[in-house]
Amino acid sequence: MKLPIADGPTVRKHTAYLVREHRGTLIGLAVLHTVAAVAGLAGPWILGRLVDAVTQGTTAGYVNQVIAIGVVAVIVQAVLIRYAQKASMIFGEAVFAELREDFLETVTTLPLSTVERAGTGDLVARTTNDVNRIQHAVRFGVPRLIVAVVTILLTVVASLLTSPLVAVALFVGVPLMVVVSRWYLRRASPGYQRESAAYAALNGTITESVEGARTVDALRLGARRRARVQADLREAFAAERYTLNLRTVLFPAVDFTFVLAPVAVIVWGGYMISTGHATLGAVTTIAMYAFQLAGPVWELIFWLDEIQVAATSLARIVGVKLVDSDREAGDEVPTDEHVVARKVEYAYRAGHNVLHGIDLDLRVGERLAVVGPSGAGKSTLGRMLAGIHPPTGGSVQVGGVDLVDLPLDDLRRHVALVTQEHHVFVGSLADNLRLADETADDEQLLAALAAVDALGWVESLPEGLATGVGSGGHVLTPAQAQQVALARLVLLDPHTLILDEATSLLDPRAARHLERSLNAVLEGRTVVAIAHRLHTAHDADRVAVVDGGRITEIGPHDELVAAGGDYARLWKSWQQE
Repeated sequence: MKLPIADGPTVRKHTAYLVREHRGTLIGLAVLHTVAAVAGLAGPWILGRLVDAVTQGTTAGYVNQVIAIGVVAVIVQAVLIRYAQKASMIFGEAVFAELREDFLETVTTLPLSTVERAGTGDLVARTTNDVNRIQHAVRFGVPRLIVAVVTILLTVVASLLTSPLVAVALFVGVPLMVVVSRWYLRRASPGYQRESAAYAALNGTITESVEGARTVDALRLGARRRARVQADLREAFAAERYTLNLRTVLFPAVDFTFVLAPVAVIVWGGYMISTGHATLGAVTTIAMYAFQLAGPVWELIFWLDEIQVAATSLARIVGVKLVDSDREAGDEVPTDEHVVARKVEYAYRAGHNVLHGIDLDLRVGERLAVVGPSGAGKSTLGRMLAGIHPPTGGSVQVGGVDLVDLPLDDLRRHVALVTQEHHVFVGSLADNLRLADETADDEQLLAALAAVDALGWVESLPEGLATGVGSGGHVLTPAQAQQVALARLVLLDPHTLILDEATSLLDPRAARHLERSLNAVLEGRTVVAIAHRLHTAHDADRVAVVDGGRITEIGPHDELVAAGGDYARLWKSWQQE
């Protein structure tokens, strides 16, 4: 499954919205650049007047006066350009900050089921490569486009006012530019979309290979993963080569029009002079304008290419907003904390069920251990019980209400999941903990850390709770990071906890100590512990054995051991180990 990509009308609608939101600033920028462009037009106009004056005979005083006006125009233009560019950069930063914040808000509210099915590569590519391309276009492209368009329009108007008959020669290269630009635009968008998709696939392959390096080594999959990377690299190379070929047609054609326009003005202007329809000064002015147009036209064409890249990235970023929700919150309120699963089925791919009609009645306040072989469906069942994924069949309810019918904030107050996966965010340790409860004071944070047996190492940190962690900060061990994740759960304070091997990164003795420390916190709560260490099952009220996506046994530890079934064999094997 791939995340959606917005179509052309949707991207244009989003762009129009941004323009409306910043209409006042854009008008101010256009006015500043227009005045700066007008000042820049003074040079060729003054030079043309001077040529005509010298040709007809003039005085040194007139020449000095014209030169003084030219100097003033250059100074005025320099000052205006300085302030116009500063304002443009500030505008670019403001728009990019808005886009980035909006995108982050969208990403953090995506349904987890959709993100997991789409894979990490595509989403990582959108949050890195695509955001960076948008950043470049907004910061530099928008201001440069405004300057280029305003300068071109004013230069053409000034040329027509100087001498319409001579100015027509400026447009001699326009047909070629239009034909080549249309040819390019028809091919650029699909080409850059292919390029972005290729890099997304490459990012995903490399990321998955690195994260699963131990599995790759254990199963001797190195050659297969390298072959996959090579195939992704070939596709990325082919996509890059295609867009490069487009540019090798666009840019030479534009360069040719740059050469063609001034030559045409001089040749045509010479003929107009010979027939008495133009003056030497007028031809000189328009020829200078033709040379001046090369800069902004080149900027326009260059940013035409860059904007195509940015537009493709914007389509991918806006496309994230088009992801359908995997649930729709209702108005029903749970009557209690009783969690019940009925006939639960789940398939990551249609027709390939991982869970097969599971029934489970969790007694309020009980501790249920879920055990079984790897790949049996234990973690998938945990996600169903936590409301992470809507079941593809059956239902999971709390207090008579389907979990997927609860608003997410309400859902997490009833049921929460902690896995062996964890993340430490850049910021202070206190900031990391307050992700679960923004209102928690330092005393509550310390109490949560004490509950997960982490208070000792936290107090030894250089600045305690204020110590910076995450990238560039104090490095937490995997076990410490997992304790931080568990402390967040304590602060979140849900009634039903799903612990999916949540202490797996701790050594057995430390894990056992932590679980005993958590006992007081977990008192009175419903706890489902998906465990690979069977001492957790030994301490539980009941044990559920999952195999092949079904619950094959369920009951108290002693009864299951006495029954001599699957659990008894697991228990015996674990004791021997």
